[in-house]
Amino acid sequence: MVSDSVALAQPTPARRLLLLIVPALVVGTASALILLAVSLFAEQLQDVLWKTLPDALSIGRYSSLWMIVMLTATGLAVGLVIRTVHGHAGPDPATTGLVDPPLPPDVIPGLLVVTVLALAGGVSLGPENPITAANIALAFWLGRRAAPDSTADLWIALASAGTIGALFGTPVAAALILTESLTAGGGEPGALWDRLFAPLAAGVAGALTMTLLAHPSFDLSLPPYPGAHWADLLSSTVIASAGAALGLAAVYAVPYTHRAFRALRHPVLMLTAGGLLLGLLGALGGHLTLFKGLDEVKELSADPSGWSAGQFATMAVVKTAALVIAATCGFRGGRIFPAVFVGVALGMCAHALIDVVPLALAVPSAVLGVLLAVTRQGWLSLFTAAVLVSDSAVLPLLAFASLPTWLLVTGRPQMQLHADGTPLR
Repeated sequence: MVSDSVALAQPTPARRLLLLIVPALVVGTASALILLAVSLFAEQLQDVLWKTLPDALSIGRYSSLWMIVMLTATGLAVGLVIRTVHGHAGPDPATTGLVDPPLPPDVIPGLLVVTVLALAGGVSLGPENPITAANIALAFWLGRRAAPDSTADLWIALASAGTIGALFGTPVAAALILTESLTAGGGEPGALWDRLFAPLAAGVAGALTMTLLAHPSFDLSLPPYPGAHWADLLSSTVIASAGAALGLAAVYAVPYTHRAFRALRHPVLMLTAGGLLLGLLGALGGHLTLFKGLDEVKELSADPSGWSAGQFATMAVVKTAALVIAATCGFRGGRIFPAVFVGVALGMCAHALIDVVPLALAVPSAVLGVLLAVTRQGWLSLFTAAVLVSDSAVLPLLAFASLPTWLLVTGRPQMQLHADGTPLR
């Protein structure tokens, strides 16, 4: 996928890679800044919609009425923007993945507007897909003007690596994801790292920019893992498999919900109906099942005993349903962060049911299973699950659990559709 040709003299591999450092650092830093700007703007709007406005109207911030009204209004607003802006804010989000070919640059303003509205309005989607798409489009458009003979693959790799590095606060995430789409051409020693060199530099720039400005952290501060036991092998495998089963249920539901929303034909109707359903789900599952889920999982982990096993299970199922609806009715957004919430809630449910299973093992195991089913990215799933607990003793157990869990998900449909609505495999 990644090409390092820049239409410049290439006398040695080292010099060729050296020429890529500056564009990689620029693209990585810019990708992080765009992500940060969109996130901050969405947070400010979220405060207005979910604090200032309901307080002014003397309505409970997360009352069932306000959640239904706000999500329905968000769907209506996003539908109207998509209907009116140039390029309709990009293609059908159910047909797109995390890293896709560049969009036309004039589509990006509308895409960012609807992304901010969805994030602020409480839609169960993350920012990763639209922000990555925006950064790829801008990097490609500007990069080809600076170096007309450069390839699209170069700018796609730099922008996606910079964005992913910023999203997770580490370049390791970008490197792991990109290795799943790279081959070490011809098996030559070092070829893979040659191809990863520039994207890794972009990921470093994006991660450092985000870390220095926003200090992100995925660590849930769960009770420390007490140490591995033979029973933990079975526990982690069963919990990861249960997470994968729940994730696959969502995957198999996507074509049907997508078809049902497309029957409404008009984006305003589709998104308004989707917003109404999300509001009803929020009223059922509680306000923690709204939004992208990253802040909400920290609230769950801050008080693991504050909810019963049934409540955790309800939140996991409701969030899964909300993810399916949001991803198929036309909202622009990513699936990784909501899937993490589903896994965290499911893992806490498993611990609440069988408290001898350590929380620091149950939670990452469930996250691993859900992410494997939803993203079909093995390294991303393993990495994300591991960083939630920041305990290296859990990693071998997660790696073990990933093997049988992968057998459950491989060859199954993906949570992405072809243009005709059929599942992508």
